[in-house]
Amino acid sequence: MRDSQPLLGETIIFTGTPKSEDVFELVERYGGTPVSLPLIQVAELVEQTDELRLNACPTYDWLIFTSQSAVAAFDAKLVRHNVSPESIPAKIAAVGTRTAEALERLGFTVEFIPTVFSADTFVKEFNPVETDIRRILFLRGSIAGVTIKEELPFEVDEWTVYTTERAYGSIDSLIDLLQQKQHLNVLFASPSAVAVFAEEIAPRTGWTDYTIGAIGHVTEKALIEAGAVVHVRPDTYTLLDLVEKLAGRKE
Repeated sequence: MRDSQPLLGETIIFTGTPKSEDVFELVERYGGTPVSLPLIQVAELVEQTDELRLNACPTYDWLIFTSQSAVAAFDAKLVRHNVSPESIPAKIAAVGTRTAEALERLGFTVEFIPTVFSADTFVKEFNPVETDIRRILFLRGSIAGVTIKEELPFEVDEWTVYTTERAYGSIDSLIDLLQQKQHLNVLFASPSAVAVFAEEIAPRTGWTDYTIGAIGHVTEKALIEAGAVVHVRPDTYTLLDLVEKLAGRKE
């Protein structure tokens, strides 16, 4: 498929913020036009206790990261307080290959990734031997769900390292684009983006006349509950796989 252009003439709208350019390059390779109109924005949460919490990281047996945003925020804290990854001997668990890659670029070794990149699969599959587990730290965003904390059969501490907020600046542009109703595809990577779209955009545009893609089953569920029909969802929950799946549908 890579030699064809199944997305020729198609506009692919990303409602999240991709962490690298490769997903845009893939859309262009398939003949499409990528447009980034993020409905959410993330920022590191900086607090006076950051240095104290960093210094406590070596006392944990496992650190859990469920997003690249958490890795970026953690990295910023490491740099600011001059703490090296080598000084943190904890084992590392990551939800998703991209999250794992971001951690490995910092110098960490990722020892566990669930087969499906979601928190509900993580808690089912994360099963270290009993002697390997005493303390766990989950590095989370401000609106992360309770699955990791409440459903793992271990004591889990949480550290909120970044915030997620609505990005109102994209709303009018996205509405204008959707009202053109010309070969449009809207891709969602989180329930948070779905919530913004459902409340701020769908009342003016509806959920029809464009193709809808979801990066995973949790986001798909949020879309369905909001009244949308999900046309594309990849088996592997990455933006690259979502674009590949969309291209296969259009071919």
